[in-house]
Amino acid sequence: MSLLQEWREEAYAKDMNKKEGQLYWGSYFSVEQGIYEKLLAAPDEVVTGTVKELAEKYGTSVKIMTGFLDGINDSLKTKNPIEEMTEDTQVNLGFDKETLYKEMVKAEADWLYNLPAWDELLTKERRKELYLEQKKSGTIVKEKKIGRNEPCPCGSGKKYKFCCGRNA
Repeated sequence: MSLLQEWREEAYAKDMNKKEGQLYWGSYFSVEQGIYEKLLAAPDEVVTGTVKELAEKYGTSVKIMTGFLDGINDSLKTKNPIEEMTEDTQVNLGFDKETLYKEMVKAEADWLYNLPAWDELLTKERRKELYLEQKKSGTIVKEKKIGRNEPCPCGSGKKYKFCCGRNA
């Protein structure tokens, strides 16, 4: 079983509505926040190493580091091979600032996208733009339904039911 499978089986088996799950995820989120604070303090430095080395560097377990790598992977300039990762897999944490911010918003991780370090990296206006952009990307806009007796939108001048509505 891969590290990623082990992480997901353990982590997603925890029920957030029970004390055990709340403690587990609370601990994870605390470690995650600490790692992000360090990464955001030096955003242009690309941190590299094996999964095991990064876990040691950030004072956490390989399993928790695997979860972190799973979470940040979509924000990286060069994706890590998280599906096949082992302790000795060489990984990098070279992230794109704007993509990372949007991914944090997407995950509804306000404890991450509200970190003070963002003040130094992106202007308040840019963060607001990225926040709204991300929120709108998940919004589905339904087009107004055309009534049978309304003029056809194709411009023929006929009623919809006698024109394009026949084929619908």
